[in-house]
Amino acid sequence: MNIASVMRAWGRAVAAQLHYRMLLLTFLPFMVALVLWGIAMWWGLQSMMDFIQAWLGEHDGFARVSSVLSMVGLLALKMVVVPLVAMWVLLPLMVFSSLMCIAVFAMPAISKHVGMRDYPELEQKNGGSFLGSMGHSLSSFLIFALIWFVSLPLNLIPFVSLVLQPLLWGWLTYRVMVYDALALHADADERASLVQEHRWSLLSIGIIAGLFGAAPGLLWLGGVVSTLFLPVIAGVAIWVYVLVFVFTGLWFQHYCLEALQRHRSVQPQPGSPVPSVPQTLPGL
Repeated sequence: MNIASVMRAWGRAVAAQLHYRMLLLTFLPFMVALVLWGIAMWWGLQSMMDFIQAWLGEHDGFARVSSVLSMVGLLALKMVVVPLVAMWVLLPLMVFSSLMCIAVFAMPAISKHVGMRDYPELEQKNGGSFLGSMGHSLSSFLIFALIWFVSLPLNLIPFVSLVLQPLLWGWLTYRVMVYDALALHADADERASLVQEHRWSLLSIGIIAGLFGAAPGLLWLGGVVSTLFLPVIAGVAIWVYVLVFVFTGLWFQHYCLEALQRHRSVQPQPGSPVPSVPQTLPGL
């Protein structure tokens, strides 16, 4: 893992985040995500909670949940188990929707902003596409959702949750954002080569971003206490997620373009002259 490059990209991302264009860039994804989730919660939140309440009642779920919570010393959560289950169902969808809004609305602008200001001589090979980004993001989320669902019971163990959640979110963030960070400047072969060469550095950026994302997750958890304030808390959580993802996008963008620049500097470019090899006469 190249710690120096990771930290250098982090410093550049901090400086770039303070630019007024990057601050304004958080507005559109936030509004889109807020409108989508505002409509979804107004239309289906209460119905979803009623369904969970009925399902737990019919399948003796409350007794089983009480038994598990008692084993881990969290029996006090029994009174809020229904909104807690609803939160855990909505959380990955909310985070992924915020991440997709960043990928669609913010990453192209981030790529152009960083490329023009810091890497103006780097050739743009346009190796990615909108449909490619959507397909890559959706396939990554399906893998994430499967692992997240299977590991959901482990989240009742506090220390396991502190390790597992950043790893999962870090992997998803790294998978989605690296494609978009290299879509404009790298071709498919360069992208695959860079991902293979810098996998651990890129994953570490994603994991740190996952730790940053724990703040809105805790805010979202507070909505369990009062369903009345859940939409308001959800709106604030979405904005914090968008802010974190924009910064993370800048971090990935700086790291990936610097890595691409170094990669091209040591690779022979198409059309470059091939060094001639002097021929040796027979017998000499």
